[in-house]
Amino acid sequence: MKTIYLDYNATAPVKPAVIDAMTAALVEGGNPSSVHAPGRAARMAVEEARIKLADLLGAVAENIIFTSGGTEAANQAICTAVGIDRVLISAIEHDCVLAAANASRLPVEEIPVNIDGLVDLEALEAMLAKGEGEESGAGRAGRAGKALVSVMLANNETGVIQPIAEVAEIAHAHGALVHTDATQTPGKIAVDFAGLGVDLMSMSAHKIGGPQGIGALIHRPGLEVRPFIAGGGQERGRRSGTENVAGIVALGVAAELAAGDLEKAAGIGALRDRMEAAILQASPESRIFGARSPRLPNTSYFTMPGVPGETQVIAMDLAGYAISSGSACASGKVKRSRVLVGMGASDSDAVNAIRVSLGPATTDEDVDGFLRAWTALLEKKRSQNPLEAAE
Repeated sequence: MKTIYLDYNATAPVKPAVIDAMTAALVEGGNPSSVHAPGRAARMAVEEARIKLADLLGAVAENIIFTSGGTEAANQAICTAVGIDRVLISAIEHDCVLAAANASRLPVEEIPVNIDGLVDLEALEAMLAKGEGEESGAGRAGRAGKALVSVMLANNETGVIQPIAEVAEIAHAHGALVHTDATQTPGKIAVDFAGLGVDLMSMSAHKIGGPQGIGALIHRPGLEVRPFIAGGGQERGRRSGTENVAGIVALGVAAELAAGDLEKAAGIGALRDRMEAAILQASPESRIFGARSPRLPNTSYFTMPGVPGETQVIAMDLAGYAISSGSACASGKVKRSRVLVGMGASDSDAVNAIRVSLGPATTDEDVDGFLRAWTALLEKKRSQNPLEAAE
């Protein structure tokens, strides 16, 4: 039985053209730091990829640092920021941002979000204002840029798009730096690094049809960026280690193709909306998280009341549909999604949620088949609880 893939937010299938480019780069070989012909060819390939990614993100090519992925990029952004006394992150950040903030060994504060998954801008303003003029642990009272604010551009579970330009405006008015985790957004919505006004942005190739193990940190012109990994001084001294040429080339091609994927976003959004309408028609008691907020067009996070998300994921897998749940941890026990906790969801809603994330290859037939399988599980649950179904 063929599995229908509906988990693009976890990782997107690698595109054939990306595989071809990566394979060719592996065959070509060459160290970008070498001065002979193979080395110069490898260097040229790396710089061409840098330009392609800059074009996709509205950034300056020389301000892109290639990393091993979004996690390393976020860690470099947060753990090496210069002149920072505290870190403010939203309540719905990815685990890598939370872990990086904790690893920075600086005070970490959590910016609340509302029930619709949007960051509370008034709370952010108050938190930044409260810290001004106070004595920090390092004794640098009122120092400009003492806070780093990290708010993701779009949430990986709900797809809710955050008002990052407003976050940056507020933060900069208080002398803070701003990092945004943009991992989920390229190819789904237009991303303009310069237009957002942030200082730092992290992203990963495998969310846009590139390979796993390659990503980038983008910084604004003039910002001092310290290396997170020491060594031979590659990436203009900002990230040491021989460059992953094949991965970088693949990221460049994936970036080119992601620009084309934007043309499909409206169609994917219509398909997502149709799926959600069918979900609510079959199960009016279900809840779709973030539905009243701007969202990525491909993402839906919803509940089947009374059925744990983990159970739904397993049932859909057996039916041939790959989806995910934010409620299962590595131990196999069901736990509440930290994102949904931050949004104030109930215990039952947080446990019973699943995420379906569509992609450019998703068809109407794929969604219809998923709906049949999901509805069959719903009917089975109701048949086992007839009194509940009659309410």
